[in-house]
Amino acid sequence: MSETDCRVPVEKLRWVCDPALFNFKTTEDIAGLEGSVAQHRATAAIDFGLGMPNNGFNIYLAGDAGTGRTSTIRQMLQKYVKDTSPPSDWCYVHNFHSPDAPLALALPAGMGKELAADMRELLDYMRSDIPTALESKEYETNRVTLIEQFQEKNGDIFSALEKEAAERGFALQRTVSGLVIVPQKEGRNFTQEEYEALEKNEREQLDSVGRALTERLNDCLRQVRENEKLLRDALSQLDRELGLSAVGHHLDPLKEKYVGFQKVQKYLDDVQEDLLLNLEDFKPQAAPPQIPGLKLPKQEPTFERYEVNVLVENNPENGAPMVFESNPTYTNLFGRIENIMQMGGMASTNFTLIKPGALHRANGGYLIVDAREVLINPFAWESLKRCIRNMEIKIEDVLEQYRFMTVVSLKPEPIPLNAKIIMIGSLWIYYLLFHMEPDYRKFFKVKADFDNRINRTPEVMHDYALFVAAHCCKEGLLPFDATGVAALLEHASRLVEDQELLSSQFTELSDLIREASYWAKRDGAEVVDRSWVKRAVHEKTFRSNRIEERIQEYLAQGVILCDTKGSVVGQINGLSVMTLGDYAFGRPSRLTIRVSQGRAGMVNIEREVKLSGPIHDKGVLILTGYLAGKFAQDQPLSFSAHICFEQSYEGVEGDSASSAELYGLLSALSGLPIRQGIAVTGSVNQHGQIQPIGGVNYKIEGFYNVCKAKGLTGEQGVLIPKINEHNLMLSDEVVQAVQEGMFHIWSVQEVDQGIEILTGVAAGKMGEDGSYPEGSVNFLVQQRLKKMFDNMRRLAQQDKEQAKEEGALPLPEPGPLKD
Repeated sequence: MSETDCRVPVEKLRWVCDPALFNFKTTEDIAGLEGSVAQHRATAAIDFGLGMPNNGFNIYLAGDAGTGRTSTIRQMLQKYVKDTSPPSDWCYVHNFHSPDAPLALALPAGMGKELAADMRELLDYMRSDIPTALESKEYETNRVTLIEQFQEKNGDIFSALEKEAAERGFALQRTVSGLVIVPQKEGRNFTQEEYEALEKNEREQLDSVGRALTERLNDCLRQVRENEKLLRDALSQLDRELGLSAVGHHLDPLKEKYVGFQKVQKYLDDVQEDLLLNLEDFKPQAAPPQIPGLKLPKQEPTFERYEVNVLVENNPENGAPMVFESNPTYTNLFGRIENIMQMGGMASTNFTLIKPGALHRANGGYLIVDAREVLINPFAWESLKRCIRNMEIKIEDVLEQYRFMTVVSLKPEPIPLNAKIIMIGSLWIYYLLFHMEPDYRKFFKVKADFDNRINRTPEVMHDYALFVAAHCCKEGLLPFDATGVAALLEHASRLVEDQELLSSQFTELSDLIREASYWAKRDGAEVVDRSWVKRAVHEKTFRSNRIEERIQEYLAQGVILCDTKGSVVGQINGLSVMTLGDYAFGRPSRLTIRVSQGRAGMVNIEREVKLSGPIHDKGVLILTGYLAGKFAQDQPLSFSAHICFEQSYEGVEGDSASSAELYGLLSALSGLPIRQGIAVTGSVNQHGQIQPIGGVNYKIEGFYNVCKAKGLTGEQGVLIPKINEHNLMLSDEVVQAVQEGMFHIWSVQEVDQGIEILTGVAAGKMGEDGSYPEGSVNFLVQQRLKKMFDNMRRLAQQDKEQAKEEGALPLPEPGPLKD
């Protein structure tokens, strides 16, 4: 195959989008995009995951940033929730039986705030009605009557005791220590002297009577205490009947309203009982005693226990909730219990200070979080797994286990979890979790894989136009005409380096739309056409290519050695790609190969100094396999070859230079010079087939810029693998240079085709006797290898004979090459 046959035609150097494919004048004439662009695999997985009700079928959206993961799930959920019912409202209320464990109540959407309003109204009624009822004349009359009745009973008891004591010569008297029985004599108390003057039997009789009366007094006191208890019970019953008449009038309608909600009914019963037990709290409170110079606040009873904390409120007009949590910290996901600092530095809390998390708001719907953010926030991932496993949301103080002492706090009742968790992240995080996290595969069984490239079809191209229209309309940008959309599609094809594919990196494409609109608007244009898209690409390149220009200057000045003219033996220009953040460019690198007699084989200088990666090492070792298969069928290889990337001060990785290394080695062995105006890229296998590489456009344009700086001669160009032709999306400048014959692109499938272009000498086909046509590249290589082997054999024989004469051990015969 001749050099001309291997040239890539101009029409294959890039794909040019025909604006006539679009049936609009500007994007203002078409509607915006609905849904995602050709992510059928991902959307099918999402649809399956959303439809699976079973626990564990949560969804992981995997893909590169900017491929439309968030926008796609948002649009699909908006359509999906239209036909769904809103989930329940959730409220926390006071637990009258266990105050530190608030109760969780579930109510239909919209009824949570109604319950809270009803309880506020009830409390307002109680605070106004109960004091009025307690101050009523009827209540006061009944209360006084009960008190008088019990006082009369107590008076009768003490009257009977006093009468009995008087008859027996004693009196009932009140002292500081209480009531006592005292003996009497002539209407007065016995004195100590009179008592001691009595006869012994008289004293004993007097003491006996006193003890009997004292026991009778104790019986009376016990009866009085029982009467007082009966009085308190009677007064409490009176208050209860009064409270029931006041409370029941307002609570009974609430019980009827919330009939069917057993937990709410139980809560209302507890509220009623607590109100009846604490009616005194509704009475006006007396002012505390004032200390001169210090104003003390008035102590008022608290009624917070009757409030309702509406934790989650859902709109009954909407469907299932969608919650996008951008900062998934522990408290943002699972809620928190706030505290109020009081005088003296003491903190207090109650159930009204319980705040919801994203999981509470998404309960009954969908929670979307970023996988990386969840993993880097302490406790978030482990707690999320626990919630999914137990199917409940528990609000806890996560730092409690790290304190030296336990702090009394609330333990709210867990809320059942029924939500679909959707995580957005990269494929790397997905595989990392899948292999390293044992529970992950149980809880996230659906993977929606977003591709960063999609097949170019007429339908997809139309969707891209709709995407441009939607973006311009949403952000108020200038509309694009058909040529502008075509230029955008060509750029999308260049991003993925494939003429049949388009990039789905919509973030980058959106930026290009904005920048093109900016440049067009700044210069007074009303429509964005192809020229403005090209201008935006050029300006973005200019903002990022300072390092590239500096390297090009060094190449043009000869600081970095790179010949673009003439021919040299054992020297060739390889190509590599440098990536600096969001910008990549190609640059040539000089490869030199020196061959000599010996048994060292292929010596990779980069490998010897540890500047070579494993893939590059593999590519160098493949060269030995190629030479052995082609030239060592009848005799072993016996040579030393040193391969080096000149002026390389950083690591070398990849096998895209292996074909250039092989061409340089064949040149060094054959003695044929290589055209320095041709740069080479492509990997090679042991059979001499040229294999595809990446970054072909950057490499070609990088070498073209060097040739342009040093002067185009019409003989320069780049040698690429044949299979990379469909990856060509070259710049307009390079395409024009090729069209004018000032630059060339050759594509080859085998090493023999490439060496012919580089040397201008036929490679030569192996004959039946294993030889090659005289004068061909392969013939010269074979002869050089044979000559090296013969020389090594002759030298080994001489050393053997010399050693024999001197009685020393002979050198070994020349054999296979060392690694």
